[in-house]
This record gives sequence, structure tokens and C-alpha cells, in this order.
Amino acid sequence: MIPIEKVEAIVARHDVLEKELSSGKIDPKNYAKKSKEYSDLGGVVKYARDYLNFKKEKKEIEKMINDKNNDKDMVAFAEKELILLEEKKDKHENKLKIFLLPKDSDDQKNAIVEIRAGTGGLEATLFCSDLFRMYEKVCSKKKWKIEIINISKSEAGGYKEVIFLVSGNNIYSYLKYESGVHRVQRVPTTETQGRVHTSAATVAVLPEVEEVDIKINESDLRIDVFRAGGPGGQSVNTTDSAVRITHLPSGVVVSQQDEKSQHKNKAKALKILRARVYEAEKLKKDKERSSERKSQIGTGDRSERIRTYNFPQGRVTDHRINLTLHKLDEFLNGEIHQEMNEGLRLKEQDLQIKNLK
Repeated sequence: MIPIEKVEAIVARHDVLEKELSSGKIDPKNYAKKSKEYSDLGGVVKYARDYLNFKKEKKEIEKMINDKNNDKDMVAFAEKELILLEEKKDKHENKLKIFLLPKDSDDQKNAIVEIRAGTGGLEATLFCSDLFRMYEKVCSKKKWKIEIINISKSEAGGYKEVIFLVSGNNIYSYLKYESGVHRVQRVPTTETQGRVHTSAATVAVLPEVEEVDIKINESDLRIDVFRAGGPGGQSVNTTDSAVRITHLPSGVVVSQQDEKSQHKNKAKALKILRARVYEAEKLKKDKERSSERKSQIGTGDRSERIRTYNFPQGRVTDHRINLTLHKLDEFLNGEIHQEMNEGLRLKEQDLQIKNLK
């Protein structure tokens, strides 16, 4: 059961906002924020009102059932109505529970995605590039913008590492489920015996954070500049444009050398550093709230194996929800990625609802 005062608060807040917005006297600075809140409440206020009326309706139907003056047909009709009312109440209660679930404050943020080749040598770097192309296609379908921050290529033409920023609406709420170890099973192009090899890549999804989200003191940073180098030791720049920033309290280190400008490399490095330090602090707080951790799909831990891409069998399996899709090509093309994501979201909602007090 949901505490009745929480349901009453939804209705009361909706009514207050309705009056404020229709009065025309609201502060323009707060108009957009309050309009969004009113819109969000509008999606559940009907369920809240019905939920509050449930006891009254149930009492009236039970009165009909227990009235000895009513014939059998009337009693049977009332009994069916009571069953329907109970079912309706359960559905409304579920919708209200989902609405009342604690919101992740980072869900509306953009996301920084880091993909790194893991075990498997050159084959792992090819898989790393496959994952990047998959995310490119997902973002293209959703009309999200991608900005490459850093790419490190391998001899095989794959990526040792690729870091990119995804911008749009509610990016982190979608991509956060991609954090973890992605495993691939397939026959590498270099394999002459036709044996299936297993390789892996690690994906980390961090919310893009601004200076207002986390305070990093200049005195806590050590900034080193050096000359950028390319493959084989070739110089790609004749000036000290590359930047390495170390956050001394946490030990987080970020290097950036993609740009010819030292200023641009420093700005990119700081963006990544802020996100990593913010993530580290957030994970620390989450671990301290063990009950909350149990209500999350995955821990955000980069060492957690979350998904397997099996090419011989043409399937992709997400181990967190035991969901297997036998449409690997479509998944890698970003066509059914949404289906997997929705499964993860629903599972997390179910876990959170069970823990809602």
C-alpha cells in the first residue's frame, strides 16, 4: 500500500500549480520549471484521484452486495464490479509507485561514453570499434549528437580506446545501462582453424557534469604538458600541446592530445576528469546505501559482465535480466537496441517498486 498522504500530496501539488499557471502572475524565471512539473503530475493525477476514491467506491459496491433486497443478478453484477475495481486499483497503484520512485538526478544529463578494448588482443580492439559503430547508429536513430573526445587506433584498424560525448534529451537515463564488460564470441579474421575466440571490451558511461555539479579546486590538480606523439613515435605536433591532468585527492589521471591546441586539450581533459571524479564519489555514496544498490540493475561497476554477443549463434544476451535476442545483426545496427533497454528499465522499476516504502 502507498501511504495515502503521498497520494494526497500529488493531487494537492497539481491543484496548486494549476492555479499558479492560470493566474498569469507566476515569475517568468520559474515558468518553464513549474510547467514541466505540472505536465509530469498531469500524467498521474487522474490515477491519484481514483485511488483516493477507491475506499468510497468499494464501500458502495459492498453495500449493494450485502443488501438483501437486491436480487441475485444485481449481486452478481456488483461482485464483478468489485473485482474490476480491485484490478483497476492495483494498476493505478503500480503507476503511482513508479511515479513516486526516487529519480536519478543525473538522468537528464548528457553522457560521456568510454569504450576500451579488454582481453583478446587485436580482436578486442575490433570489437571495441564494433561497439562504437553500434552506439553511433543508436544515436543517429534517436537524433542525438556525438562529439569525439579521444580515439586511439590499433594496428588492426580497431580502437584501443574511444571516448565520446552524447548530447540530447535524457541521454544518461538511456545509456547508463551500457556500463560494464561486453563480451564477444566469434571467429577472428586471423583465425585459420575456424575456432571461436572470446574477447571483451569495457564500457563506462558517465554523466556529463558542469562545474556547478562538483567542486574541484585548482590546488588539487597537477597539470603537465608534453609534446603529442603519433603511431610509431612520430611527432604529430612540434609544440607542447598535449595535456595530462592529475586529480591529487582521488588519483584520477586524464591525458588528452587529439587537438593541436593546448587550451582545447586541457578543456577536454577537464571535462572527462570532472565526470570521472563525480562518478567515483557517486559510486562511493551508492555503496554506503546498500538497500538502494539492491534496487538497481547492475552496479555501474566496469568489471561487471553485462552482455555477450555470440556471432556463430546470431544472438545477444543481457545477463542482468537474462534476455536473449536472436537478432544480433539488427542489434548491432541499432534497430532493436531499444527493446533491450526497455527490458532493463522495467526490471529496475520492478526492483525499486519492491523496495518502495
